[in-house]
Amino acid sequence: MTIAKRFVTPLLFAAAIAAAHFGLWAATNGTLELIDAPPLVRGFAYSGYQLDQSPLDKKYPSSAELMRDLRMLHNYTNRIRTYGSLELAEIPALASRLGMKVTAGAWLQGNDGDNRREIAALETQVATYPQIERVIIGNEALLRADLTVEQMIGYLDEVRENVNVPVSTAEPWHVWLKNPELVRHVDFITVHLLPYHEGVPADKAVDYAFQRYQELMEKYPRKKIVIGEIGWPSEGPAIGAAVASKVNQAQFVREFLAKSAYQNYDYYLMEAIDQPWKVKVEGWAGAYWGMFDGKRQMKYSLQGAVPTDTRWLIKAGWATFLGFLPILFIAYRFRHWGLGGRLSMAILLQACITTLVIAYNLPSDYYYSLRDFIVLIGLIVGMALTSAVLMIYGVEFSEVMFKGGWLRAFKRAQPLPADQEKFVSVHLACYNEPPEMVIATIESLGKLDYTNFEVIVVDNNTKDESKWKPVEAYMANMPDNFKFFHLPQWPGFKAGALNFALQQTDPRTEVIGVVDADYVVTPDWLGALVPHFSEEKVAVVQAPQAHREWENNFFRRMSNWEFEGFFRIGMHHRHERNALIQHGTMTLVRHQALVDVGGWSEWCICEDTELGLRLLEEQYELRYIDETFGRGLTPSDFNALKSQRFRWAFGAMQILKRHMPKLLGSSTLNFGQRYHFLTGWFGWLGDALQLVFTLSSIGWTMAMLAFPKSFSLPVPIMLTPILCFLVVKGALGPVLYRKTMKECKWMDIFGASLASLGLSHAIARGIIAGLVQKRGVFKTTAKGKGTGKRSLITPIREEILLLLALIVAAAAMIYSRGIENADAQLWVTMLALQSLPYLSTVACQILAQMPDRKDKAAPPAEALPAN
Repeated sequence: MTIAKRFVTPLLFAAAIAAAHFGLWAATNGTLELIDAPPLVRGFAYSGYQLDQSPLDKKYPSSAELMRDLRMLHNYTNRIRTYGSLELAEIPALASRLGMKVTAGAWLQGNDGDNRREIAALETQVATYPQIERVIIGNEALLRADLTVEQMIGYLDEVRENVNVPVSTAEPWHVWLKNPELVRHVDFITVHLLPYHEGVPADKAVDYAFQRYQELMEKYPRKKIVIGEIGWPSEGPAIGAAVASKVNQAQFVREFLAKSAYQNYDYYLMEAIDQPWKVKVEGWAGAYWGMFDGKRQMKYSLQGAVPTDTRWLIKAGWATFLGFLPILFIAYRFRHWGLGGRLSMAILLQACITTLVIAYNLPSDYYYSLRDFIVLIGLIVGMALTSAVLMIYGVEFSEVMFKGGWLRAFKRAQPLPADQEKFVSVHLACYNEPPEMVIATIESLGKLDYTNFEVIVVDNNTKDESKWKPVEAYMANMPDNFKFFHLPQWPGFKAGALNFALQQTDPRTEVIGVVDADYVVTPDWLGALVPHFSEEKVAVVQAPQAHREWENNFFRRMSNWEFEGFFRIGMHHRHERNALIQHGTMTLVRHQALVDVGGWSEWCICEDTELGLRLLEEQYELRYIDETFGRGLTPSDFNALKSQRFRWAFGAMQILKRHMPKLLGSSTLNFGQRYHFLTGWFGWLGDALQLVFTLSSIGWTMAMLAFPKSFSLPVPIMLTPILCFLVVKGALGPVLYRKTMKECKWMDIFGASLASLGLSHAIARGIIAGLVQKRGVFKTTAKGKGTGKRSLITPIREEILLLLALIVAAAAMIYSRGIENADAQLWVTMLALQSLPYLSTVACQILAQMPDRKDKAAPPAEALPAN
């Protein structure tokens, strides 16, 4: 039974996920029954460029390649239409050998000399090859405004005099309706009917094309009408309600062929073979109008069911295969969790892998240029990192929601008699602090219900004597075990002050306590926690940070509950694997262990967390007791909160860079410790990635608007991880709060979420700065109530600029592409979600200016900076 539970059950679990995943692919990628079409096509618009060829690069197909194309097309039609007479001039000769009729074209632009050469070559071809049954002078030259109507009429009249076959020019239906004088100078009307470009949905597009055809017939009843182009692209951006896809292409073509089979329509299907080079001149969709792809494979059949994705088996197989072993590991490694925990992690992991597999396969579904490949690689890397962040969120979520209780849950200890107490040296570092705040902390330390301890207060680098002199005077009246030092100029920030205090420590000291200058501790702090050090491997005993004086101010409530989330959720999650984040207040450290590892690191602005990691590397145990033994003050305003979070993020990257060899290489750290210290900051890394994505989205939007043919909307699958990250980040927090903190009301959950989102930009800047810079500057965090009026805009000017840029980008996209465009809707949705952190920043800044509920008339207190 034990063997089955350990090995067989995880195997069955992974197999069940794999089967469900593959079955979902099969269910969503079946075949669609469409109307059958006749096996023959009346005519194809044909350009013979092969997959890697382009007239723009002067790379042309050989006669043999053109003949292979024509032989392939001859199985479906006996008529083709060409567009130019100078390039690929051998097509009429090759088609004649197969007995195919040709409607030959002359490509006209704005240069009269080039146009003359095109027309001369065309006239020679007509005289040489009797298989040319008619000619088309110019293709959408009026639509592009390359020529005026008068210029076009001149060319038409000239050619009509020189050839003995019918002559026309090709334009969309509305150009013919707008220019009736043009009709008098052609032998027949060549009309382009492409409902996709007009935003017509695929299921209504054929009837719409027939309506436009009928409109032309009624307008010009005596003129023969030839449909020069009609079709639908298999890929491309959505235009209004028109969606480009292989299924929609098959539906349109088959419906058109079926409905036109018994009518006297003269048409050329747009087009025979995909032409990837057209992306540069026609935009994304230009490459995908062919019945055959660039490799000359038929994209859809004309009879029978049509598959939604011909390559789904390959994608599903790889995604299932790549997901199986990681899901098996999840099922085995977390087998003691509830089924819901393993299931949620497995589903999220499989979704991330599937998304990456689909992205990896995009070059098989699209014609990618070198630039496209570079962009794709960048996006896949971003998707992989975003997926990793999502999985880390998922692990924490699953453990908290479904594990069923913490295995490492230490409680307060029984206080020891005075003669058995370990000697504790409490260190308090302060810089430029309001004296009344520091004195309140010292006063609380004087009330400790503990016998064997000392308190060392170190004020470093404070120039204003009014800040440190009162503290010195107060300490002079305290018992002898309270010592005060003022260091006029001292290096190393807070770590430097703590290292100085370490040098002044009583030789009897076994435990070092550290408390911030704004904390008021409870009398039982030392008595309840120091006994844990009776176990030799315990190096740190940590109590949570907690706050006071926040209840009557909504901004301070937000700050308090935003902090609480980490100490009530994240700290337990890490504590399970002895991978605790040590923080620099309400912490107790074994004196000898601290000395042995070299004291506090003055190169790091998060010296507390860095010390904790060094102690773990020495195989010590760090304990967390989730009980409040002291309360400090929340940051005074939103700018102070941002500054604090920037410092933490910067310090985290300093630590990661310094300790990376031991985290990845040979060290005593176990798997869980490596995992948490490598991934514990991935949520913040996600904020940095989000900033990169935001800047990229704004830049890409500008490029799409300025160069619509060169830059198109990304494939929707590429946006999925970004959208999921934003949604998951916003959703998981509230769920975990309700699970772990019943006393936290929904309004407080909303406030904490708002603060978390609002801090995203500050964290992103801290992460990026920490990665590129070596040293940081320790800035104290102003605590308590604000100091009166401050600039509302200046502290958040970057966030406001980004918010405005996102709003403008979204509005411009809607204006440019239309409100009904599905791709544009998805893009604008992403821009809107990306704007949430910056909207939250603005909201936090406004809320931080609000007065207290119960003391609105009181003058604002002085800001209380603290380490």
